[in-house]
Amino acid sequence: MARLRAFWFSLNASYWFFPALFSVLAVLTAIFTIALDHAGGSDWMARTGWIVPARPEGASNILTVIAGSMIGVASTVFSITIAAVAYASGNYGPRLLTNFMEDKGNQLALGSFISTFVYAVLVLRAVRMPGEGADAHGFVPQISLFVATLLMALSVAVLVYFLHHIPASIRINTVLERVGKRLIAQIEDRFPKDGQDDEPAAPAGGAPVPARATGYVTLIDFDRLQSFACDHDLILALSLRTGDFVHPDVPLLRVHGALPDDGAETLRGAFMFGALRTPEQDPDFLIDELAEIALRALSPGINDPFTAVTALHWLAAATASLARRNLGVSALLPSDGRRRVHPWPDDFAHYLGRGFGAVRLAAAGSPIAACKFLECLASVAHGCRGPRRRAMLAREAEQLMEQARLALDGPALAQVEAAFAATRETFDRP
Repeated sequence: MARLRAFWFSLNASYWFFPALFSVLAVLTAIFTIALDHAGGSDWMARTGWIVPARPEGASNILTVIAGSMIGVASTVFSITIAAVAYASGNYGPRLLTNFMEDKGNQLALGSFISTFVYAVLVLRAVRMPGEGADAHGFVPQISLFVATLLMALSVAVLVYFLHHIPASIRINTVLERVGKRLIAQIEDRFPKDGQDDEPAAPAGGAPVPARATGYVTLIDFDRLQSFACDHDLILALSLRTGDFVHPDVPLLRVHGALPDDGAETLRGAFMFGALRTPEQDPDFLIDELAEIALRALSPGINDPFTAVTALHWLAAATASLARRNLGVSALLPSDGRRRVHPWPDDFAHYLGRGFGAVRLAAAGSPIAACKFLECLASVAHGCRGPRRRAMLAREAEQLMEQARLALDGPALAQVEAAFAATRETFDRP
């Protein structure tokens, strides 16, 4: 199942799958409509007054124009897409490239144009001029030609949509919204219950199972690990999380119990590896994307604190969702006493440091970003139902102030001090 999910994710982030799928559908449709025309299925079109049957020469010209224009448009669309991807990767960070590769609008637009081209070329081969072949009057697949015309009209509509979609998709607010909403949805799916508990510490010790591959952990089949542990009366404690980089001899997990002779290979088979991190099963990857955009925006070369503020807003929304949830109950594993697999214990402090902690140093040097940083932490504190996580937020705010006092002075520092004083009571409330 894990390999199937990993394969589906790779298809989802490719530019060839939908064009290939649509091209196959175009071939099948062309075969069907041409066979229908040969069977006399287009006779009714001659009896209608609103459809004028095309002659062989006219049909050939129409199909030639459709095929030539569609392959030209497909090439232009691909070039625009690559330019947009290069722009986004250079300005927002290379880790966001996966988000644009997954964009269904680009994939479907490219697939529509290529499939229309394939269909028109196949139908063009079926057109026969007078005296060509067995039919002295020639042959025009009228139904096929009509379908080609409809596909051309649909492609024009898709082109108009694509011309709107590309600039909209690379707008920074749209990019941040897409990443932020995906992160929040993943948090809600992974930690479905409210509470203040964190993942308990895994049992110490155990026999390590080292990796044999090199790359990033892209997926972990927790169901397979749980089933194997139940069948052999084992306790498995993971030594890493999805998104970590491994190489041979790095421990994947530790086993408590008697491991069968071939058990190590079975356990290794539950881990998928790749050259790139993926957002599947890896909320840290999406947090890193938001933090990277904020850090790039606050860099001296760009100096765009307002983009950083937007990134902080989405970080705050995701952190607030984490602050309300029981991080010790994961949808990836059973929540009752049958649980025999212990994931790497990522607690609230880990996620807070991964997001706000990563941006803290850069935000401290900008009065605008520093004030919003404090406001966002205070907004997260409103959803904390216990003092422990609220104390972590207060400590994060204090660390920002310590850094801001080193980076700022004068009225800029006074502005941040005032924001810190205004938010402190939020952290101190019972």
